[in-house]
Amino acid sequence: MNILITGYNGFVGSNLVRKLRDHRLLGIDLEKSDLVSRHYGWEDLSKATEIDGIIHLAGLAHDRRKTADEQDYFRINVGLTKRIFEYFLASAAKKFIFFSSVKAVADSVTSGPLTEDDPPNPQTPYGRSKLEAERFITAELAQWEARQKTGDQEGGWKAVYILRPCMIHGPGNKGNLNSLYKLVSKGIPWPLGIYDNKRSYTSIENLGYVVRQLVERDIEPGVYQMADDEPLSTNELIRLIAAQVGKKTKIMNIDEKVVRFAASIGDRLSLAGVNNDVLKKLTGSFEVSNNKIKRALGIKEMPIRAKEGIRETLASLMTHS
Repeated sequence: MNILITGYNGFVGSNLVRKLRDHRLLGIDLEKSDLVSRHYGWEDLSKATEIDGIIHLAGLAHDRRKTADEQDYFRINVGLTKRIFEYFLASAAKKFIFFSSVKAVADSVTSGPLTEDDPPNPQTPYGRSKLEAERFITAELAQWEARQKTGDQEGGWKAVYILRPCMIHGPGNKGNLNSLYKLVSKGIPWPLGIYDNKRSYTSIENLGYVVRQLVERDIEPGVYQMADDEPLSTNELIRLIAAQVGKKTKIMNIDEKVVRFAASIGDRLSLAGVNNDVLKKLTGSFEVSNNKIKRALGIKEMPIRAKEGIRETLASLMTHS
């Protein structure tokens, strides 16, 4: 198949390219590389012909440093999605895979795993921009399908998939997992052991498997969350990292009242690394259900277990540290 991947030079894109090597891969990105057989700039989109499927990854990622303007998220995440989806509808391509995020639905999960049926309530510009991009796709597709039924639109069958992964990790990973890795590698104790949270992660191996299935099989179109089968606590991650780097696990159970007092002081003094927002991210639970995508694929479990995927990511961090 001829597959067009936007944002192919990024962390997810470069890993997916390796998973789909036996297809002819074309790419759109700001910079050219040899990862794909042919590169296009966004201004060359009309020149990309004979495309069978599109994987849309390009966008402005969640800004942990909070330096991006809210308008930038909508200009890039919604604007680029409009351009590539309109191209898709006008083309002969049959499949479109859009990478959204669980952040388009929620910033925190207080009870039970998040499902596709939960009403979206994004709290960040990143999440809101992803949700608006989803809604644009849904609305445009509905209009296209209506024109198909009345005979006003030619083009035949098309399948559209919206993927909402939780935190993705793998070779080239950049995120909170790296921060924890550095902390444990230096022998620094983890002070928040009193919190027994549960968070879902997405191994790039499992993600690549799912994308390949969507590309190569006739899977029911729709919105699907992506996560590994088992959630992990931060304490479990600390233990996995310690075992990987050959360090003794150092987990401290500082009294919760003391932790919250320190976080409140951080709020008052506007400290970037010590505040309630950081505390919530480090200790809060965020479980995501992957049952819908597994039912659609006809599988009982993902190919890679959660801990196995984390170990593979940690091995890559050790190699490049």
